[in-house]
Amino acid sequence: MSSPTPTPSPASLPRRDFVKTVSAATVALGLAPALLTAADTPAAKPAAAATPASAPSSRKRFAIVGNGGRSRMFQEAIQNTYKDHAELVAVCDKNPGRLALAQKRSEAAGAKRPAGYAHTDFDRMIAEAKPDTVIVTTVDATHNEYIVRALDLGCDVITEKPMTTTPEKCQQIIDACARTGKHVRVTFNYRYAPPRTQIKELLMSGEIGDVLSVDFHWLLNTHHGADYFRRWHGEKKNSGGLMIHKATHHFDLVNWWLGALPVSVTATGKREFYTPSMAKRLGLKSHHERCHGCPEADACAFFMDLAAESSLKALYLDNEHHDGYFRDKCVFNPRIDIEDTMNVIVSYDTGATLSYSLNAFNSWEGYQIAFNGTKGRIEHGIVEKIYVSGTNEVQGASGGVSTRVIPLRGPARDIKPWEGTGGHGGGDKLMLDELFLPSTPADKYLRASDEMGGAYSMLIGAAANRCFLNGQPVRIADLVAGLRRPNMAPMPTRLDPVPMPASGKRRSRD
Repeated sequence: MSSPTPTPSPASLPRRDFVKTVSAATVALGLAPALLTAADTPAAKPAAAATPASAPSSRKRFAIVGNGGRSRMFQEAIQNTYKDHAELVAVCDKNPGRLALAQKRSEAAGAKRPAGYAHTDFDRMIAEAKPDTVIVTTVDATHNEYIVRALDLGCDVITEKPMTTTPEKCQQIIDACARTGKHVRVTFNYRYAPPRTQIKELLMSGEIGDVLSVDFHWLLNTHHGADYFRRWHGEKKNSGGLMIHKATHHFDLVNWWLGALPVSVTATGKREFYTPSMAKRLGLKSHHERCHGCPEADACAFFMDLAAESSLKALYLDNEHHDGYFRDKCVFNPRIDIEDTMNVIVSYDTGATLSYSLNAFNSWEGYQIAFNGTKGRIEHGIVEKIYVSGTNEVQGASGGVSTRVIPLRGPARDIKPWEGTGGHGGGDKLMLDELFLPSTPADKYLRASDEMGGAYSMLIGAAANRCFLNGQPVRIADLVAGLRRPNMAPMPTRLDPVPMPASGKRRSRD
């Protein structure tokens, strides 16, 4: 049963409150000091009176809340590629330094400087800047606060994955969509990567009949994988753990590939690599607080030099004095409470089953997946290049893609992968076209995801987290009320006829 949305507070946000820096922030951003109080959270007060609108524009108006690394993709898209159709009218964050940095990026792009608002002035931002759409790229655990409030104030919402981190927060979003009649766009860019869309095409075409089982193994290396343990992601209160923050992408892919809904989940998880004891086994004297100033920096291969990477320095090191957030915490610190080794089994409403694993300390990065169907098998894999979030590297850049179709009886054949360029294997550009262009061609793969797609993917992770604690299977329907089936492209079913495979035997001749 749904419950009313709780009033969020600054204390619910994982980074330290920056009220002590309000005076500096108000000077830099032109904010009204009287409006920056500890009680001024997104839902704490009614919307302020609207100010007179400026000259009308045919461009769609956007505001971004949360100005860390992921916001850059949206900001740059709005102010460069799609500037004829979109404009960034406001930015919102609890760190005034990152707010100012976002405004400077706009000016560097030749765009109008967006208005800057503290997180406590979210309502005032909506009233004054009048965005059509709010883009949410905050810490995962706070997505629900801004999504729900933006919907209630009449805005459309685009959110980074995961949509949220707990079933309770998911319920708040579903309830808000129901009462406002609006939907939330969840940006699952993995769906748009050409090689992954090609897998969807093969499955839709009935190449291997209907899928009975899936084996899916995702590997994070000790560059990208370790990075989750040094950031805010390393604590479940912020990210929901890798089962939600990272695996929501993977669960969504399987849901979408199969055109099916998850029914029940069983899982096991543990942390054995990113631990204080492993630091000592690797020859270190101990774990430490952070990399910057670490006494064992020269001895640790996991050391991150924030000062050496210009984008990381500008985003984090130069602005940590505002809120106390350290981007380079020790990956072996006992504060970490997320798993690094996870195994999950998911049952689907079509009868299909998924066997999934995620490991965060491997020697290479990427995935291997196999679909077992009534007419054969598809094997698909991608090796991804080294990536660290917040740098100028391209995320999801591929070092190798392979796809093979293997009939039940007959020769296997290699499929030439569809190709793309840019972030997430070319998926980012295709997804951004859908988000910011006035119109795009009809998509037979139905790659756009709303709050239901966002819910079903994160609820698998939430169910897995519960399994980690109690060891018992969890039913998705027991977690959230009001779920409905998302729009899904038609797939082969268990009612379709299946051709008899070749006998594979030589018949004697008379």
